[in-house]
Amino acid sequence: MTATDSAATDSASESNADLTAANVTWDLETLLDGVDTPDALLEEADALASELEVHRGSVATMDAAAMVDLMQTMARIAELVSRAGHYGGLKFAENTQDAATAALMQRLEERSTAIGSKLMFVELEFAAADDEHAAAVLADERLGFCRHHLENTRRNRPYLLTEPEEAILLETSVSGPSAWVRLFSELTSVIDVDATWSVDAEDTDGPDDGGKVETVGLEQGLSMLQHPSRETRAAAAQAVTDGLAPGLRTRAFVYNTLLLDKSIRDRLRSYPRWITSRNVSNEASDESVEALVEAVVSRYDIPQRWYRLKARAMGVDKLSDYDRMAPMADTSQEVGWSEATAIVRDSYRSFSPELADIVDRFIDEEWIDAPIRPGKQPGAFCAYSVPSHHPYVMLNWASKTRDVLTLAHELGHGIHGYLAREQGIFHQSTPLTLAETASVFGETVTNNRLLGMIDDPAERFALLASVVDDSVATVFRQVAMNRFEDACHTERRTVGELSVDRFGELWIDTQTDMMGDSVELTDNYASWWSYIPHFIGSPGYVYAYAYGQLLALSVYARYAEQGDEFVPAYLDLLRAGGSMSPEDLGAIVDCDLADPSFWVAGLDIVDQQLARTEEAAEAAGVV
Repeated sequence: MTATDSAATDSASESNADLTAANVTWDLETLLDGVDTPDALLEEADALASELEVHRGSVATMDAAAMVDLMQTMARIAELVSRAGHYGGLKFAENTQDAATAALMQRLEERSTAIGSKLMFVELEFAAADDEHAAAVLADERLGFCRHHLENTRRNRPYLLTEPEEAILLETSVSGPSAWVRLFSELTSVIDVDATWSVDAEDTDGPDDGGKVETVGLEQGLSMLQHPSRETRAAAAQAVTDGLAPGLRTRAFVYNTLLLDKSIRDRLRSYPRWITSRNVSNEASDESVEALVEAVVSRYDIPQRWYRLKARAMGVDKLSDYDRMAPMADTSQEVGWSEATAIVRDSYRSFSPELADIVDRFIDEEWIDAPIRPGKQPGAFCAYSVPSHHPYVMLNWASKTRDVLTLAHELGHGIHGYLAREQGIFHQSTPLTLAETASVFGETVTNNRLLGMIDDPAERFALLASVVDDSVATVFRQVAMNRFEDACHTERRTVGELSVDRFGELWIDTQTDMMGDSVELTDNYASWWSYIPHFIGSPGYVYAYAYGQLLALSVYARYAEQGDEFVPAYLDLLRAGGSMSPEDLGAIVDCDLADPSFWVAGLDIVDQQLARTEEAAEAAGVV
């Protein structure tokens, strides 16, 4: 091989590594904080928990000074347990098929649960304290680092059980719900999608006659639904359905079991509805969440209008289910990691240099794991870890345009977690209803930054179309999934175990309610509920996406009105973490979350997005 040939080979290798983000991996060892194993962290936590046993029976009558000392020790224990748990969980996300890693995660979870069981008396006793005494203790400014947390503990009082009962539920959760969730993760991470489609970036006309048969993971199969060729999307959708089929009955059993388990736990705690436990943790009333869902359902005309416009732009009579995420521009061009990160860095810097500096740290300091690997957990997420450490972001980088916005989205989460570190372990995380605010805001900044750089009418329409696609997916599709969950939980409690076919019927029914006659749902689509992890691991979670999207759009509207003077208030919101109620956090950026009309106003913003896209479609001559 000549020097020229060697240089060319090295260049091609570097180019491929950039395209696949092959070298973008995180460093998890810093989570161990200088010790050799996560078990050492739990040993320290266990010893501290044993020392706190001396306070059993006295928490309800403690004065403020004693409560400060107690809660500072509780914070240290929580930090140690969280470091160990994140280490095991993130190692497992890297490769769910590695037996040693799975065993490590399970051992850490079991030990953490045992420590939690020892400490259960603290919150139970404080929840039972006399109202007047508790109020006096919480008024002490030294408890600011845990006040909101303790207030929420007392709000949960109607649903708490006795300590022995709570201990049973906690310790059996390891062999119960969390075990089933782990099984589901292992099952979905090895779903193979075998398809015949063209993988030539220059080919947008569909599969070659001979085709190229590939076996890829579920994430890569789903990413092909954004291919510009309708024939390729149809082939990918069929391949995904075929890939879901072999384990469908098992995944249905997993879901049935978790539905039953939740119904038992809800009954024991006297939660009036299946969603109440989620709402309580989100610091939201059942009525306020119901108002959000009803507001979104009442505007199902928006996604239906969009899908009809999209069909006209694509030159078809009606979309099929596999057309919903079809791009309005040729996205066969692959996006490398360096190009994507440059776009995201620039977008965040256009809003706030402080936020951009944090983005730089995520990208440059091994805080992200990006490549697709066999056995890697599907999807993307951000893990806050602990306040004394930095957050982590996990991606499955498929070098698609959509991945750029996913990166911007997850870095929004990362920024939120990073800025909220000053709130400490009890208040770093927000309720789920606000958890999507920074991520959607960051994605919106990136979208609008790109939009401001475009003059061509066709390109402008394509980008606006992607914005509406995102809003429809995040607001309306998530609420439709909430309706699916509601139907499943309700039927499991009133009728009994659901069959695979019944799950499919409920999925199609709730999706049809949202799409109306604007999309043709094929029989194949009936099994696509079965890979969605939120139903399994976070029941009731999905409405938070709609909540967060509408809130973030409203927050961005404030920014559009006020310009740079808005930025400090937004940063204050992020720094506040979960130290206040959602209503108080919203007030920082002038959003009244207690007003039901707030959701109507947010939906009006989505309507306006669609109106701008309709105008752009006409200007581009695509309709």
